[in-house]
Amino acid sequence: MSHERAVAALLALAVVLAAGIGLSVLGVLPAPWTDDEGDVRIVGADGETKAAIDVEVADTRQERYTGLSDHDSLEPGEGMLFVHGDEGERTYVMREMAFGIDIVFVGGDGEITEIHHARAPESGEDGAEMHYSGRAKWVLEVPYGYTNETGVEVGDELVIENTF
Repeated sequence: MSHERAVAALLALAVVLAAGIGLSVLGVLPAPWTDDEGDVRIVGADGETKAAIDVEVADTRQERYTGLSDHDSLEPGEGMLFVHGDEGERTYVMREMAFGIDIVFVGGDGEITEIHHARAPESGEDGAEMHYSGRAKWVLEVPYGYTNETGVEVGDELVIENTF
């Protein structure tokens, strides 16, 4: 292989690699160096843990769009953590959901800003018209009523146990 061809091949590889990293950072592609699972805790003002949750991580546009709609249920202590690049106003819907959930909005500082108890869509509803909004960098979805059962409330802190 000639020197020029080798340089061109390396340059093409660098461009593909940079594009892949860029798409991962933008949340279009999943980051290959991260897990799709993690552990989070919710801590009250007294520093005591109110809930420990094993989460699936939704950190791409496609994963955030699909969310839990491809699940049949969630058990207590299970959830999905939606990861956004920055804090902003977010709206979640119950599109094609088979069960109710609590939707917990968490600001960039880790503080819970809003909690919604979202019922499952009824017969004839697809859930797309069921809107739940709040300011968040992260959104945690857990089983319906779980935040009430564990005493989780606005102002509590979400602690991410491991990086994804």
